[in-house]
Amino acid sequence: MSERRLPPVTELGMASLTLIVIGGIYLSAHLPRHVALGPAVALLVASALVLAVNLVLLARVRDFAWERFFQVGKWSLLAYVVIGGMIEYAFLQDHIKGGALVILTLSLVVFAVHVPTLVGFTVARFYEPAQASPLGAGL
Repeated sequence: MSERRLPPVTELGMASLTLIVIGGIYLSAHLPRHVALGPAVALLVASALVLAVNLVLLARVRDFAWERFFQVGKWSLLAYVVIGGMIEYAFLQDHIKGGALVILTLSLVVFAVHVPTLVGFTVARFYEPAQASPLGAGL
């Protein structure tokens, strides 16, 4: 397998997810009391910027298995939208309101986009069309 030069999608994705998790832990540690939203907003904005940079860098890659990326990514996205919806439901059941709910919801959006991007990228980066064969062929 030839080694291609690819952007640091995985590293940036993990950095973005780390920022989201830190923000979520910060908010959760202070709920249900009043919580200062500044640190959580800063972490969310930083994570969203890393996500945007990651998507731009990935979009610039030529000769990439985009069909495989989207094939895997769309199903992962569906799964993470469902997961994000369940977590959002738990937030609503816990009566989280106002700014904290908005920040947590936007954090879930970043989470639900970045994880499928990472899954699709990981599969597509190692996909070799020459190795692909129908199931059962060559057995």
